[in-house]
Amino acid sequence: MATPHKAVIHRMVTPDHVCPYGEKAVALLRENGIEVEDRWLRTRAETDAYMKEQGVETTPQIFLDGERVGGYDDLQARLKH
Repeated sequence: MATPHKAVIHRMVTPDHVCPYGEKAVALLRENGIEVEDRWLRTRAETDAYMKEQGVETTPQIFLDGERVGGYDDLQARLKH
């Protein structure tokens, strides 16, 4: 598989909590030379609404070149780390 060029990550970043898996995902993407569009979910309500809308139970949610990969573990497997 060719290295993706762009990632979009939706992750929880609030005054009280920064998702550690979101931080790890952003770092992994950048380490692999992938451009990152980092979309913060800034409240619990915003995060819950996003998860409901997307039909997922966790964040972060990562997309590579427009294709949903899933969360951090899925990203690691996709990039073979």
